[in-house]
Amino acid sequence: MLEWRDGALPISTQFDDPYFSLANGLEETRHVFLAGNGLPARLRPGFHIAELGFGTGLNLLATRIAAGDIPIRYTSFEAFPMAAADIARALQAFPEAGAVAGDFLAHWATGARQFQLGAILVEVIIGDARTTLPAWQGRADAWYLDGFSPAKNPELWNAALMDQVARHTAPGGTFATYTAAGFVRRGLQAAGFAVERRKGHGHKRHMATGEMPAKMSEKMSENLSE
Repeated sequence: MLEWRDGALPISTQFDDPYFSLANGLEETRHVFLAGNGLPARLRPGFHIAELGFGTGLNLLATRIAAGDIPIRYTSFEAFPMAAADIARALQAFPEAGAVAGDFLAHWATGARQFQLGAILVEVIIGDARTTLPAWQGRADAWYLDGFSPAKNPELWNAALMDQVARHTAPGGTFATYTAAGFVRRGLQAAGFAVERRKGHGHKRHMATGEMPAKMSEKMSENLSE
């Protein structure tokens, strides 16, 4: 369920939280999720990005702009997919993203959740991530942790789910998130990430990033295969 603030900002009525910031939301995506994961510098053919919280697809579109012609994979986990018309309305706030959104919106409107977007192979897995992520067979080189606020949607940030994020991270893989909430950072650290608190975007004081040491990731991979 959605409501619109000032006619342009989509708000989830279930979580009473906006999908993005109208104050340079695209730049926030670039600061938090791209730069926070060392992107686009780390991108290479076959690089795999995974995401908790697809929302309007703004992160995907920012990634498409940054990736250019590099063939990569993008897997997102979303419990409450927005309608194509609502996404199109929301993206009007970001002309640069909207300019590359046509193919995405066309696919989304047909109900497709696996599609090619430029050089990016996209899959959006619908359902509760607490169920869908443990069943996923992939491993990400970089994670965008972009659920609703931990204060509003703590289920998407609990220690068990952060452990699943770690288990589905490739050796040397990273994460970035806009939140620096203590219980989130502790959960990610307990899961095996080396966690760092960084300067947030704009008025936000802090964000969090982290890297999975190769040895820790290999150990988790062995545990998953048992």
